[in-house]
This record gives sequence, C-alpha cells and structure tokens, in this order.
Amino acid sequence: MRALLLKGHGGPEQLEYREDVPDPTPAAGEVLIRVGAAALNNTDIWTREGAYGAERDHGAPRGWRSEPLSFPRIQGADIAGRIEAVGPDVTRDRIGERVLVDNALYAGEGEGLLDAGIIGSERDGGFAELVTVPAENAHKIQSDLSDAELASFPTAYVTAERMLNRARVAAGETVLVTGASGGVGTGLVQLAKIRGATVIGIVGRGKEELVSGIGADAVVTRDEDLDSAVENELAGARLDVVADVVGGEHVRTLLELLRPGGRYVVAGAIAGPLVTVDLRTIYLRQLEVVGSTMGNRDEFGALVRHIESGRLRPLVWGTYPLAELGRAQAHFGSKSFFGKLVVIP
Repeated sequence: MRALLLKGHGGPEQLEYREDVPDPTPAAGEVLIRVGAAALNNTDIWTREGAYGAERDHGAPRGWRSEPLSFPRIQGADIAGRIEAVGPDVTRDRIGERVLVDNALYAGEGEGLLDAGIIGSERDGGFAELVTVPAENAHKIQSDLSDAELASFPTAYVTAERMLNRARVAAGETVLVTGASGGVGTGLVQLAKIRGATVIGIVGRGKEELVSGIGADAVVTRDEDLDSAVENELAGARLDVVADVVGGEHVRTLLELLRPGGRYVVAGAIAGPLVTVDLRTIYLRQLEVVGSTMGNRDEFGALVRHIESGRLRPLVWGTYPLAELGRAQAHFGSKSFFGKLVVIP
C-alpha cells in the first residue's frame, strides 16, 4: 500500500513517502479500514519533533506518553473511511460500514485516559491507504458529509467536548475561547453554542468574521489589550469559564477576567507551556484550574451524534494528496488557514 512513514524524531526530512508498505492485517478484535481521509493535528507535528517531554527531560525527544516511539511509524489520528475486513472475534456484518475512528487507545480502569496512547503515535495511523484499529474504536456513522469533512472532527472536537464537560459549561454561561479559529477552538465555539452558552472568541486579526460565522457572539483579536477588549464585550459582567488551548503570557490576564468561583480549563500550550500567574487570584477568588486531554468513549459517542444530527459545521480549509504530507504540515505550521487541513490517501 501507499503510506507516509515517520522515520524518527526531527524535521520534515523524517517523512518518507512509500508505495511498497505491506498491507496491515487485522488481529483479533480489530478491523481493517480503507482510509477515505485523515486530518492533520498539532500532535502530528509535536510527535514528529518529539516535543512532548517535560522540563525535566532537558530537551530529550519524547512522544505522546513521554516515552520514546518505535520507528518507522505511520501517523494520522483523525480517520474516516470504510471497514474492508475484520479480524477474529469481530462479526463480518461490520464489513462495508462507514466509520469515524476514535483515536484514543484506552488503558487501565475507568476512562482509561491517564495512560492512553494515540493512533498514529503508539500504533500506526491513517496517513496510508489502509489502517487497522480496535473494532470498538471504529464508530459507525451515517452522514451526508464527505470523508474529508468527517475526518475534520475527531481529535479537535472530542478534545473540545471534554474541555466543556470538565468545566461543566451550562446554558446561560459566558465562555471565553482562546485560539478560536483553530481546530479545537472552532470545536469549542460550536459545542458551547449547542449547550446554550454565550461565546467570546480570541483570534488572529483577519479571522474575526470567520469565527462569528460559526456562532461566536463576540470576537476580539489577540493583538488587542485583552483585559480591556474582553471587559468591553462583557459590559460589566465577568466570565464564567475560560477554555484555553494557547497558554503563554496571557494566562495571568485570563484568570483575572474570571468571576469569583469561575473555571479555567486548559488543553494546549501552543504559545508556551511555562507561564506566570498570581496565585492570590486563584485562591482569593476560589477559581478552579482544570487540565483536560483527549476525550473518553462517551464523549466520542456524543460527538458522533452531534455530527449525525447536522448541528456541527465541518471546516475543511484544504486537502492534500498523501505524497504531499510534508507540504501540508508546512501549511499547518503557518496557521494561515481556518479550520482543518486534510490528507486524501
């Protein structure tokens, strides 16, 4: 089959397009999927760069679970396609199903997220013509959307759904979304509106109308004075929730914008993972600071139902053939787009 191999941690030179990769065979409890489309995510870049290590790792390359990866690896976590074959213990009536893949490799008890792996990191993913996944991860879906549109949802939108759940966002509350024009950000805007929340989005200049178009009630740009710009939109009120996927120097300001008892939930740090905050803001106002990663089985099921209901708008900015994944990742890194970039094997 054709596939894009990641040969090791590093730059785009570690990506190798091949047309002679052996077809995978589904093991017990697995299905084989003919990939219709696979979307790009920040995790693809960070995994390639080995950027998941903590400060104590002193710059040593680390994968998603802060462990060395096995190479070569086929990346691609967001997969839409059809089941072409099944392994032992999987009923043959699943062959032909159109599916959307939950990319979490759950581990342990309960939700199984603390030590979970990711398809495209801890096992091969969708930047190929064929992929095997656990049968329970392949969710049957009925939708008129294209494979590219379906593939735009999984990682970003299940991450957003979990963030909103962790922060207990409810109807009538006001939520500030950072990075509102990105994959998780657009998911946060749309899913928060489904819950009946008022949404203020922070975006790069030039993307204001795009984010308003998916439901944001107000939009401010990140080059403004955030404190005054957000307070102006609030008209004397305060935020109930900040949903942050950016991090960086603005975290201190974001915390100060929350009402007493407000909630700050974070699932990303593209502007920098090391931040300075005033702890007095947190404890005197009794704020909640919540970390959130990925999503669980129930949250992925809820996402599938939202898609099937037509309540979510897919945002595919562009598509690339598999052989041009390197160019797609360069475009992704530029952040000069709105929504998602997708590879069509």
